[in-house]
Amino acid sequence: MATKKKPEPKIINPSDIDPRHDWTRPIMSFGPASVDFEERIDFRRLHRYRLGRTRQAMAKSDLGALLVFDQYNIRYMTSTVIGNWARDKFTRYALLAGDAEPHLWDFGSAAKHHRLYAPWLPVHNCHAGMLGLRGAIHPKIGLMRSAALELASILKENGVLDQPVGVDVVEPAMLFELQAAGIKVADGQQVMLDARELKSADEIALLNMSAGLVDGCYQTIAENLKPGIRENEIVALANKRLYELGSDDVEAINAISGERCNPHPHNFTDRLIRPGDQAFFDIIQSYNGYRTCYYRTFSVGRATDSQKDAYKKAREWIDKAIDLVRPGVRTDQIAACWPKAEEIGFTSEMEAFGLLFGHGLGLGLHERPIISRLNSFEEPTEIKAGMVFALETYCPASDGFSAARIEEEVVCTPTGAKVITLYPAEELPIANPY
Repeated sequence: MATKKKPEPKIINPSDIDPRHDWTRPIMSFGPASVDFEERIDFRRLHRYRLGRTRQAMAKSDLGALLVFDQYNIRYMTSTVIGNWARDKFTRYALLAGDAEPHLWDFGSAAKHHRLYAPWLPVHNCHAGMLGLRGAIHPKIGLMRSAALELASILKENGVLDQPVGVDVVEPAMLFELQAAGIKVADGQQVMLDARELKSADEIALLNMSAGLVDGCYQTIAENLKPGIRENEIVALANKRLYELGSDDVEAINAISGERCNPHPHNFTDRLIRPGDQAFFDIIQSYNGYRTCYYRTFSVGRATDSQKDAYKKAREWIDKAIDLVRPGVRTDQIAACWPKAEEIGFTSEMEAFGLLFGHGLGLGLHERPIISRLNSFEEPTEIKAGMVFALETYCPASDGFSAARIEEEVVCTPTGAKVITLYPAEELPIANPY
């Protein structure tokens, strides 16, 4: 079959999918129900937007197809998900070959479920698939070989077998089988990140709703953050509250208190909360797949001058970054407003990475832009309207063990940043003051 000519890329912006996308309107905070009296999330419009952005990004590249194993990319391309279980199994995968409709391979009976309940995908494009559960079924059995040959057949059918196929993340054994089947493997993750960079009105509303769940969760944390409770108990309470509020995946909750605040260990333990502790938390969860990364710091009962000073600095640093956010500003300009690693007690920007930091949010926790002193001066990128990202700062206290941690999620609008993380953080919150 003759090779198909690649289509000219069509620019897909939020207004192309929803002509009523209006930055002057408030970002809506909906309830989870569908109603007939106001417009809420239009999930089919969301699917058209995400698939359109994927097609645009692929058309602008030198790829003829995209083969994705990353769960966030699969959901972005196909609007399907089978839960958190699938995150690290490398069992599900999807293919977008040329200008054809996406193909999806899913775990066992999930494929039949999609044929019944996902009518936006062609019935014959929903396949049962199994590659081996990260090597538990040995590659010599031939599951990967059969899958690679099937993929090559679909690529040939769509006239793109002789063009590079972008792959995001893949097991080495599967990579070898793709190559053996005559598939030219290229980097597809950068193309998918290009696609996911700008959010539609539906995506922004979902990210706003997701942040709203954490607003409520922090109220529960503040009410229970008293001497005698342990970090792991706060994590348990937060998990329960988030699922009650509608979260579909609580990925991780950091809970750090007292002497564990400096340096930041990025975890939680069974440490007992004591009077006067400084404590900070990060809540990473999702609503309809759209994630949060949302830090807040509290002092328990009372705060020292050292703790207050650290919080004031962390707040000043994050406010400077937020003030800079607008279309056309570069990520290096934002990174430059933060102190160097040595100024907060670290020996290198690698060691301090993630403490003074910005990262895109969407279906994935780390999308574009990535903003830090580690990478932004070497590879500055332009901030654009429609980006949604988190900005986070960290400041160790002069007492040598306390520290302040603040994170705000922002939407870049044509006129600047709109903060969507609303639990009060302008001044150091004192939980259950004495």
